[in-house]
Amino acid sequence: MNKGRLEAFSDGVLAIIITIMILEIKAPAGHEFADLKPLIPKFLSYILSFIYVGIYWNNHHYLLHGLSKVNGKILWSNLHFLFWLSLIPVSTAWMGEHNFQKPAMTLYGVILLLSAISYNILQHTIMCSEGNDSALKKVLKKDFKGKISLVLYVIGITTAFYNQWVSGMAYFIVAMLWLIPDKRIEGIFASND
Repeated sequence: MNKGRLEAFSDGVLAIIITIMILEIKAPAGHEFADLKPLIPKFLSYILSFIYVGIYWNNHHYLLHGLSKVNGKILWSNLHFLFWLSLIPVSTAWMGEHNFQKPAMTLYGVILLLSAISYNILQHTIMCSEGNDSALKKVLKKDFKGKISLVLYVIGITTAFYNQWVSGMAYFIVAMLWLIPDKRIEGIFASND
């Protein structure tokens, strides 16, 4: 299979995920600026989730860019990753609809954690497929941001039972860590883009 099909399918799913998230935000019935106030939690949850999906889209692009061949394991790993990402709109809507309440923050963190784990599985599957001498494997030996992200997700999930704002801060910190592109991967493939 051509990796272009895998990239196109994945890009399409990510675009649909973003579209579903924004469609959850309905225009207010009133015509005053004050009528927008109830939308603030929905909009904030949308912004955070949009950033997450954008980060995954960016990293996924570079991950697949380094791929020389596609096999069944990669296809299934990619579908597994997209499955968890496809649940982000549900948790985003629940979080925004209920003003970041503890159960919603917990579910959001669980979905983020499982998305990260599935991305790591996809990354590992691709690295194994490409072999020990692949450029991707060399740069991802030390994945500090990936490891700290998993720890912060667990902290966010755990603290959501006690304080949803601390939980939200953990999720926000992870997003800010990844908002800065990973120069290790970007540098390898930038010349081929």
